[in-house]
Amino acid sequence: MNESAALGVHILLDYTGFLPTVEKDGAWMLEIMRQSVRDAGVREVHSHVEEFDGEVSPLGFAAVVLIDESHVSAHCYSERGLLAIDVFTCGDHDPEVVADSIHASLCGTVPGLNLLRRERIERFMQG
Repeated sequence: MNESAALGVHILLDYTGFLPTVEKDGAWMLEIMRQSVRDAGVREVHSHVEEFDGEVSPLGFAAVVLIDESHVSAHCYSERGLLAIDVFTCGDHDPEVVADSIHASLCGTVPGLNLLRRERIERFMQG
């Protein structure tokens, strides 16, 4: 596929073994995402996390950092140790840089973390 034909790129990261030793893992994950966005020089517009206690929704969290070019999000099923992250940017910023930073932070602090999939998908194809 011709990369110049895509206005956006989406990076998907799927993990197993996500069992961090911090108490508020959603808030902790949100800070990793926010720092990775800042380090990549991407402008954050808004960020939010919802942590679920397992009563209505499965135990886990959903976190998002809205950026001026799209978003970075994370969804977790804590009891299963599953974590899905997506980094989507349009324009001049490379989502690989943000994804690499998040991955490095997670691998450095979550023993037993396993990256099952990393996929790059071109978006907003021109035609």
